[in-house]
Amino acid sequence: MGAAGGRGARGALWGVLWGALCAGLGGAQGPGGTHEPPAHALAEVLFCQPATPSLGLTLTFDADQLFWFDFPRARWTPRLPDLPPWPPALEPPDQLLRDATFCQNLRRAITAMATGILPEAKGIPLADIFPVQPPTLGDATTLVCMVSNIFPPAVEIGWQVDGVPVTRDVTHTHYTPTGDLAFVRFSYLRVTPNAGDVYACVVTREADNSSIITYWVPPNPNPDEVLETALCGAATALGVLLALLGVAMSWAARRSTHG
Repeated sequence: MGAAGGRGARGALWGVLWGALCAGLGGAQGPGGTHEPPAHALAEVLFCQPATPSLGLTLTFDADQLFWFDFPRARWTPRLPDLPPWPPALEPPDQLLRDATFCQNLRRAITAMATGILPEAKGIPLADIFPVQPPTLGDATTLVCMVSNIFPPAVEIGWQVDGVPVTRDVTHTHYTPTGDLAFVRFSYLRVTPNAGDVYACVVTREADNSSIITYWVPPNPNPDEVLETALCGAATALGVLLALLGVAMSWAARRSTHG
């Protein structure tokens, strides 16, 4: 049984059910007090809450999401397209839907008992923007907005370019649980950065009508690169000028000889 928090008069208590398939996040102590390398962890996490999304189920390996369960379609979906499909015989959808119903019923029962007694559990989201690879002005790249410390998992992530909201070329991931009983979510924006552009990732929590905005601007060209480009341009122009001067002098010399 995982974490739970109260929401006062509204009774919006939410619960998280943790199912650890393979534990061992810390290093084990071997004979003679020696520490063995830490084991890997495969975890399956089901959460339910009054907010949207009301249900969530993910399978993670060392905090990296492998699969998430699509409740409307009752099927597992791989986080990356290269992952193999989920084995149909392992945890059939009917069983997972029963677990989700149990989670919702348990949440309602605990809400009725804990409203006005337990304080609300809430995390303040933290957002960070970074490009997938070092950006170059005029070349297409992908910006990543990583939103961490999400609790409960109910935030909206939007993008703005120069203060104007954009929805094209935007993709979002589903919530991934972390070891501190919070969640992380990623949003991606495909862009072609230009000098002077201002990109913003807006994280909104509708429950308390609050937003967090993080900005990113393309880095200015390296002064050495600018100087090198200017010198190359000047050298090219000088070469063209000398070539033209040479042609003019050659033409003048021929004309003088013929005269």
